[in-house]
Parts: sequence; C-alpha cells; structure tokens
Amino acid sequence: MASGALITDSAADFGEVLADGGALMALDLGTKTIGIATCDAGWRFASPGNTLSRGKWGRDRDELSKQIADRSIKGLVIGLPRNMDGTEGPRAQSARAYARNCSEAFALPILLWDERWSTQSAERDLIGQDTSRKKRAEVIDSHAAAVFLQGAIDALAGSAF
Repeated sequence: MASGALITDSAADFGEVLADGGALMALDLGTKTIGIATCDAGWRFASPGNTLSRGKWGRDRDELSKQIADRSIKGLVIGLPRNMDGTEGPRAQSARAYARNCSEAFALPILLWDERWSTQSAERDLIGQDTSRKKRAEVIDSHAAAVFLQGAIDALAGSAF
C-alpha cells in the first residue's frame, strides 16, 4: 500500500481494504502513554499488550514500527476520543493528526474507532479481576485499547465486505 494509506471512521471501508484479514494493532493515545493491544489475523480476540511512554514522534514511530514488524500487523485501529455528545474536540483532532503521521510512516490502513467508555470498561474489568490500584494504573491504557479493538473487530466480523 502506498504512503498515505486509507484513514477512515468506517469499519466497512477498513474491512474492504483488508479483505484477507490480518493482525491488527490498536493504539489508545494518552497525553503521557500509548496503550497497545493486538488481535489475531482472523479478527476474533483482542488482547492487551504493552504501554509505551509517549515521547517525541520519532521515538514513538521507531518503537511502533518495531512492534508492527514483529507482529506482522496489517492495519491500525486508533482510538478517537469523542465527546459524550459525539462531537470532536482537541483530543480527537490530536488523534486524527497522529493517525496521519502513522499513515505516512507505516503505510497501513487506519480505522479511527470511537473510544468513549473504553477506559471505564477496562477499569471495571480490572477491578472485577481484583487487580490492585497500582497495577491497574500500569495496564489501564493497554486494556482500554483492547476494549475498543474488540468492538472494532466485532463490527468487522459482522460486516459483509
């Protein structure tokens, strides 16, 4: 795929570009960290991965590039932090800008996925697993990425391309 790959909010459009499936990586972009989750090539199960300390774009790009290559990632799902009323504010604009940088750097299709409630859902799940507050703080971003990645792959699996 050429530089400047597809960036879309549509699971159907994303699925058409990835008609043969392939492992996906989700990014939950925080101001200080990036939570990472991945799913299998058949788009069945999302799993939390690691959390990166967010730095300058060049460092983020290099680390993400390594993980993309190591896991044979075919597409990215980036959390789009919409406001509760569905509008987009500065954080969503920042996520869109990050998606453009990723598109140019990795030439992978990108699905922007509404991440409202993903952190709360991940927090509830971790509390249900009796995860300590300290441990939750360390893993919440990657678990939130897994929550919205699972939503995205469920939508992809339910769509006819």
